[in-house]
Amino acid sequence: MNPIRSALAQPESVAAEMVRYALGGARPGSSPDEAMRILEQGASNLQGGGEGCGEAVGMLMLAMSTLLYRSGRRQEAMEKLKATNQVAPAAFRVAAWEATMGLCMEAGQVINTSVSPDDLVDLSIKDDNIKWSDQGHLKCRVNAIKGLIALLNGETESAQLFFDGCKDLCAGVGNKQTGMEVSETIWPFTFFPAIISYTIVMFLTENAVLSYCEYLHCVGDFPLATQMYERVLEALTMEDMSGNFLAACNMVPEEVSLGATCSYGQLLSHSGKFSEAEDYLTRALKKAEDQFGANHPKVGIVLTCVARMYKLKAKAEGSSSIMVQEGLYRKALEVLRAPAINSEGVSKQMDWRDIISLARGEYAELLLIQSNRKAEGERMKEWAEHAWRNSRLTLAQALEFSGPSKPTVVDTRIGRVM
Repeated sequence: MNPIRSALAQPESVAAEMVRYALGGARPGSSPDEAMRILEQGASNLQGGGEGCGEAVGMLMLAMSTLLYRSGRRQEAMEKLKATNQVAPAAFRVAAWEATMGLCMEAGQVINTSVSPDDLVDLSIKDDNIKWSDQGHLKCRVNAIKGLIALLNGETESAQLFFDGCKDLCAGVGNKQTGMEVSETIWPFTFFPAIISYTIVMFLTENAVLSYCEYLHCVGDFPLATQMYERVLEALTMEDMSGNFLAACNMVPEEVSLGATCSYGQLLSHSGKFSEAEDYLTRALKKAEDQFGANHPKVGIVLTCVARMYKLKAKAEGSSSIMVQEGLYRKALEVLRAPAINSEGVSKQMDWRDIISLARGEYAELLLIQSNRKAEGERMKEWAEHAWRNSRLTLAQALEFSGPSKPTVVDTRIGRVM
């Protein structure tokens, strides 16, 4: 008998297959309706069952929220995550809270750094009998999200305190000896309670370590950021991402892989390693197109990063790439569905505000150096300045990279500028 299968409670096995089928088929252009019906029926059948049913329902509900998110139904995804908190065991409630915070950040909501999981999650983290994870890794996951929120709020010292609470676990990414022991005979992974330790721990830690990488990047610790980015990317190449059931929405492993690839490309660009930067950013662009489709806003986010790389390269080499940059910004703004400059939309709720404002600000700078397009550039610059809401950087600071002390970092998971 397969040792992996025998280690798995039947309800969890059934739920895992449902999740693989549902999310595996939820690709660009496909209808999620059938997949959602399968997940809902599975969760309904397993509610109130015996051993393993709580974990199985948690898997299915996290998958439902991811499916809703991928379908552009963010609010419904958040409601599903809230429902997950009411019925699922500890590790799944932490995953639901993490994803909820990820969606709130993506939506541009202002979140206080004192935010924490609900009381049930706090209590369950203290419970010694936690399946699918352990107390240390759950706390690491919470601290990393709080650190990311603090970074977005421009509270760098607070971010450092939160990341200090999980950096030891983050440092273990890429090292099989970190965390719980797992037999070499359990490869490839199928991720279940008796043998889940390394694989699930690695995935949830990789999400946390990406946030830690971006913190190091933002405060200018390029050597350590480089080391950590490379570790998380190496670890991600070893994993079967379809088998992770402790993440949802914009915090799933595919999003972490895209985010790490793009952020590392930005770091290489900030370090003046433009050939390597172009390679990683091109990989990120392909990942975004493959995962979401060529006209998805995440593609626009990566295109903005590519254009910014060409700007830094041209400045460093004393060359010009105006036409290339302009083409990239035009395409980025198109897929980001940026409102027209003369529209009223800037003062209202606007998805991807950080990225649209940054791309428009960069585009304006290109126009302002062309005498016949200065008026257009001034209008675009004024729009970008009015739309900018970032707490850590002014738009002028975001547009000007003068050294590693305060670089601009774009997180593709949440579509925000740090």
